Amino acid sequence: MPEICSPVSTPPLVPPSGRGRGRVPASVVVASVVLLTLAVASGLYAATGSDLHNRTDLLARLSSPGTNSPWIGIHLAGTDELGRDVLLRSLMGSAISFGVALAGVLGGCLIGILIGILAGYRGGWVDRALMVLVDAQLALPNLLLILCGIALLGTSVWVLIAMISLSRWETYARLTRSLVLSARERDYVDAVRAIGGGTLRTVFIHILPNIASPLWVMLTLSFPAVMLTEAGLSFLGVGVQPPTPSLGRMVAEGRNQLIMAPWVAGVPALFIVAITLSVQLIGDWLRDRADVRAPT
Repeated sequence: MPEICSPVSTPPLVPPSGRGRGRVPASVVVASVVLLTLAVASGLYAATGSDLHNRTDLLARLSSPGTNSPWIGIHLAGTDELGRDVLLRSLMGSAISFGVALAGVLGGCLIGILIGILAGYRGGWVDRALMVLVDAQLALPNLLLILCGIALLGTSVWVLIAMISLSRWETYARLTRSLVLSARERDYVDAVRAIGGGTLRTVFIHILPNIASPLWVMLTLSFPAVMLTEAGLSFLGVGVQPPTPSLGRMVAEGRNQLIMAPWVAGVPALFIVAITLSVQLIGDWLRDRADVRAPT
């Protein structure tokens, strides 16, 4: 008598118990520690208002890491061509670069969210007109837009932040529009409207908190690209201007000493890699956590 084979059951994509989704990978833990350490160290140094990072000592120019210093004790990362401490300048440059990139990301996110909410909730000709604006923005090269703005308005930090914000909002607008189009058809939105809830209350109290998770993930994933943009502009000499240190400008200033003193460009470049890679790893983990379809 032939045996009857039972059908093979496929496991569900998400276990009912949720086991495995609470574990944090070691790479994310390390990235969080590195990012927190750099943020605290650079933030505390910038908060002191010290100018030790700009103090020159021509007798100690291009000193190797570990050289004694009469005014800070020891140059842990060496000195540059003017005898300035590379580590202190990297800490100050990290605070400046991180602050500019964060302000630019938040500004672009705010602009994109407002435009996406207006387009998705209002619909009709408002939606079509705003989507044409988004498509026009997507057709413009971001770097060219930033360079044109800096050429017209100057090279101050606030102009740089404004130009980065204006060149990075369209992604948030498209994502927010799609999320709002889906959320406005939900039952809880109909219930809010039925009890007399106004547009602002419906959007900002009920819809926006429910679509915030994908937006946070998008913000985290786009931060490394924005910071690299700021570093690239400073490397080209159109970003943060001296004597304010910036990681990109420090790399540019040290490229002529790569053979004799590689630490001049290597240390700020290492700071850039550490910050962007840490944020990228955290963003990838947040994206996986937000994707309920992902197997655990």
